[in-house]
Amino acid sequence: MTFSDLDIDQDIVDALAAQGIVDPFPIQSQTIPLGLAGQDIIGQAKTGTGKTFGFGLPVIQALGLEPEPGVQALVVVPTRELCVQVAEDLELATSNRSTSVVAIYGGKAYEGQIEQIKAGAQIVVGTPGRLLDLAGQRLLSLANVKVMVLDEADKMLDLGFLPDVEKLFAQTPPTRHTMLFSATMPGPVVTLARRFMNRPIHIRASDPDEGQLQANIKHLVYRAHSLDKDEVVARILQAEGRGKTVVFTRTKRAASKLVEELNDRGFNAAAVHGDMTQEARERSMASFKAGKKDVLIATDVAARGIDVDDVTHVINHTIPDDEKTYLHRAGRTGRAGKTGTAVTFVDWDDLHKWALINRALEFGQPEPTETYSSSPHLYSDLNIPEGSKGRLKPSPAAPHAERRPGGDRGERGGDRSGSGRSRSRRRGSGSGGGSTEGGSSASAATGTATEEARSEGGGTHDGAAPERRRRTRRRRGGSGSGAPTPPPAS
Repeated sequence: MTFSDLDIDQDIVDALAAQGIVDPFPIQSQTIPLGLAGQDIIGQAKTGTGKTFGFGLPVIQALGLEPEPGVQALVVVPTRELCVQVAEDLELATSNRSTSVVAIYGGKAYEGQIEQIKAGAQIVVGTPGRLLDLAGQRLLSLANVKVMVLDEADKMLDLGFLPDVEKLFAQTPPTRHTMLFSATMPGPVVTLARRFMNRPIHIRASDPDEGQLQANIKHLVYRAHSLDKDEVVARILQAEGRGKTVVFTRTKRAASKLVEELNDRGFNAAAVHGDMTQEARERSMASFKAGKKDVLIATDVAARGIDVDDVTHVINHTIPDDEKTYLHRAGRTGRAGKTGTAVTFVDWDDLHKWALINRALEFGQPEPTETYSSSPHLYSDLNIPEGSKGRLKPSPAAPHAERRPGGDRGERGGDRSGSGRSRSRRRGSGSGGGSTEGGSSASAATGTATEEARSEGGGTHDGAAPERRRRTRRRRGGSGSGAPTPPPAS
């Protein structure tokens, strides 16, 4: 079956074909005919199966080749990244007609979004907060909306957006055509559908048990030590056949530290997390999609917006909080029918979390395999070439680190000073922090010595490190107070 067989207009078919999109996915082939007929739909399918075109093509076709200026279609999404992705997909499909699409979301200046609305954009894709903000300022009118779509409804529920969604529904005409799409259908989402939809047809293009893992994804679960995780990640990144890779961390700080660590080791990594400006997040995502960066470190805020078909590996640097988050993270790979690999690290302190996920998803692996960067099974499981180390280039602080034997110790960049700050950072990284393995820059080492000099009561001066060594020798000589030891008698 092709999109033409589904009665999609030829200009849209041609626009999709120009990007190599020819054959519809099951959720698309089932929902598009109903959407074209104006039937309210609840579409349920796992992530990465093409839900956007399932609702987007009927919306575009319903507006016609040359729609009147003004907002006639509203697509509500939970996250900024997903907003950008959906808008890009709809722009692709409308490239051969005059329909205009605008993305409305926070973290960006109002002016450009308002200008596009005033210019007559017919399709608005937006996050609930910014949509309500503009509507409250009378800069966005939903009075003429003919079609409303709620995408990733389960994520809306998780983020607490359902009250905002209800306010948006109330501003649209009751005669509108409504479509709701979601990976799962929790009770509150079903209630929302019953309240605002007219006799919807429920289309499920997935297994009845949403807990089932995707068969085209290889799942590996390792019990890893927090200080060795970065080394393990670096070796996984050298696996044969590895393409684009997404690494998930629990915290923004951990994501920021890990991207610095991997870039220092010679990998081409970018980050997406909440402490970055929206422009910086979009630049990272664009460089990842374009292949300029092949490793993306992200917190869960970005999970739903990573819609890239050629992601081969997902690495959970820290274990997800629950099975739903696990499925959403793992769903970044194995998309569009391709195969993928999902690797999860479980800290000793998080074994109870893994027990819950294992039971919910019927993994059959209650005890994750204890794994280190030197473990032979790591190499065989992930097809990592023998002899691979965790660094593609020498650390600026220790250019000869690769020459020392000792596996993991030799990859730490050769920082043998044993500085208190370095040790405390390693101890404090925990399950959510990034390890400092792989070495530090010369400037960072200097800063560490300076901080330690201050903590010992000394001022900031050149030669702080030698001064620290002299004080250390005096303490070893038995002077507990730190007072100078008198010279030996001649």
